[in-house]
Amino acid sequence: MEARALQINAADDVAVLLSPAIAAGTHLGGLDKDITTLSSVMSGHKVALHPIKSGTPIVKYGQPFAVATADIAEGEWVHTHNARTALGANEAYTFGGPTPTPDAIGPAPTFMGYVRADGRVGIRQEIWILCTVGCINKIAERVAREGNALLSKANGGHVDGVYAFTHPYGCAQIGSDLGQTRQLIAALAAHPNCAGVLLMGLGCENNQLKDQIAAFRNADPNRIRSFAAQEFDDELTEALRLLHELADVVKDDVRTEVPISKLVLGMKCGGSDGFSGLTANPLVGVLSDRLAGWGGTSVLTEVPEMFGAEKLLMERAANEQTFGEIEAMINRFKDYFRKYNEPISENPAPGNKAGGITTLEEKSLGCIQKGGAKAPVTHVLDYGQPLPVDAGGGIALAYGPGADVVSCTTLAATGAQIVLFTTGRGTPFGTCAPTMKIATNSDLANRKKGWIDFNAGRLVDDAIPIETLADELLEKVIRIASGLELTCTEVNGCREIAIFKDGVIN
Repeated sequence: MEARALQINAADDVAVLLSPAIAAGTHLGGLDKDITTLSSVMSGHKVALHPIKSGTPIVKYGQPFAVATADIAEGEWVHTHNARTALGANEAYTFGGPTPTPDAIGPAPTFMGYVRADGRVGIRQEIWILCTVGCINKIAERVAREGNALLSKANGGHVDGVYAFTHPYGCAQIGSDLGQTRQLIAALAAHPNCAGVLLMGLGCENNQLKDQIAAFRNADPNRIRSFAAQEFDDELTEALRLLHELADVVKDDVRTEVPISKLVLGMKCGGSDGFSGLTANPLVGVLSDRLAGWGGTSVLTEVPEMFGAEKLLMERAANEQTFGEIEAMINRFKDYFRKYNEPISENPAPGNKAGGITTLEEKSLGCIQKGGAKAPVTHVLDYGQPLPVDAGGGIALAYGPGADVVSCTTLAATGAQIVLFTTGRGTPFGTCAPTMKIATNSDLANRKKGWIDFNAGRLVDDAIPIETLADELLEKVIRIASGLELTCTEVNGCREIAIFKDGVIN
């Protein structure tokens, strides 16, 4: 009996099983040497290519990702029972020199978008209802339902939809934690997919309406309406009146042809498995490199899922200042874990482990591949900080955690018009920006057709060259950006945000 396996890098100590689960005694094909498994192994999991001594590093992707906790024989399953993380103290790093932007590959594509007053380009024409405080959430959701029924294009109106993006904060927040909430809401108000903003407050919250509005430094003031519900006898009537005003303001907006350099792609992985670093993440990484060559930007967040792979990102810093900002961001997030007495390696999740990921370093080495291999890191953004309007070609890193809902919201706050979300386990979630799900394996893509937009598993199953599949993915991204297709998350109504909470509530 024979099964397929892959050694990713010539320096690797392990191979990844590509076939379905196999039993002990199975011969592994596709390798440079004959390997027979000593135990049962599941798809996406790892097998030792040679004996590994206890206490020695184990290499995958050409990089150490774990330390052996026992002697491991050739052909033995390598996972959490015989390998552990090596993450620990903050490290010192040395800048090795700048990374240039890659050359453009072919003529730059275009897409059809809505050019905003500040030069950003939206791919949707939506009105967003944002809240200063969680107490107003349900009223905001009702306003969105009734506003959508009156104003959406499906009902003869001028907007793609009216959406309420609610959160539980703003009431008793104080200090920098309240500042984080304000900054995130302000960034969303300036998002290019948002043609107009209705900001709803209650009236008595710590996050006062005037203070939130003062934080709207990047949003177009002509496209903002606001009110505090406690000040009106009938808050629903007032909200609908303001929505009609906004709809009138945006009614003449039309799509025009714009260069792909105006596209910002948010790159996210969630429910990762052993195939994430083999298929979907490298595939979107090809898009990152291409987009950079054309003057566009991709954004990575999930800082804990850079731990153990951060040196590879630092090697691609555009300059020494950016190098220092990456180092500061990594160590700041490690300090965040320590502040709460949590180990910095408290990851991967149970689903990740079931899918074949053993340590956080392994997850990180697969995760950062979404940023490609050539594009320089040109920006390091604080939480809730938007990209500059003309960011230039490259990769941006945004401070934030790995939790799916929070990190996708972080990506949207940078101005990313689309989030490319790779997944091996599957999830229906979508954030306020169109969230395109890319399956790492064909089994998921075939089982969850209502969740998955694109199947990267064909790289393995059909042996399609990665550049060829990247052409197909790019075409789909452009169709979504141009409004010719909706993502599954949009069709399913899966649209929400979550704010990074770090502080006390009084």
